[in-house]
Amino acid sequence: MKLLLSLLLTLTVTSNVTAEESTLDIPLKDIDGKSTSLKAHKGKVMLVVNVASQCGLTRQYKQLQAVHSKYAKKGFTVLGFPCNQFGRQEPGSELEIKKFCSDNYNVTFPLHSKIEVNGANTHPLYKKIKKESGGSDKISWNFEKFLLDGNGKVIKRFSPRTKPDAKEVTAAIEKALS
Repeated sequence: MKLLLSLLLTLTVTSNVTAEESTLDIPLKDIDGKSTSLKAHKGKVMLVVNVASQCGLTRQYKQLQAVHSKYAKKGFTVLGFPCNQFGRQEPGSELEIKKFCSDNYNVTFPLHSKIEVNGANTHPLYKKIKKESGGSDKISWNFEKFLLDGNGKVIKRFSPRTKPDAKEVTAAIEKALS
């Protein structure tokens, strides 16, 4: 009985460690509803951003695309995660969001299905990166940014008002790429 209990405890601890091990393995859906994960970007430096189409900061899509284009060939990508939790500023469907981003900002970086980034229904990706960032456990608004290394570990967190092409962001991207 002790052996069985010990084995069960070991398996539970091991499975929890494995579940906590990699941000890359967290299941996601892309903007088209297909299953994916950050594993598709393993080895790339990633800028994870909760985005919205009807926000005062929506213009950041232009800078996100510019930063994505500038560093993509060096092993970098922006990853957009639409969220409707802040002022209901992302009310559209995934198809509408994708069309808006393409038509207005020529977005070519990967977009994902709408998620929640705060509260009881926080997506596991955001639970993990908020915890890992050592900062607040709340996302303050649309366009909060997390820079992740090629293994999915958080390098730095940037506030929504910090523009994607700000010196502090591009310096952190360049450092991560070197």
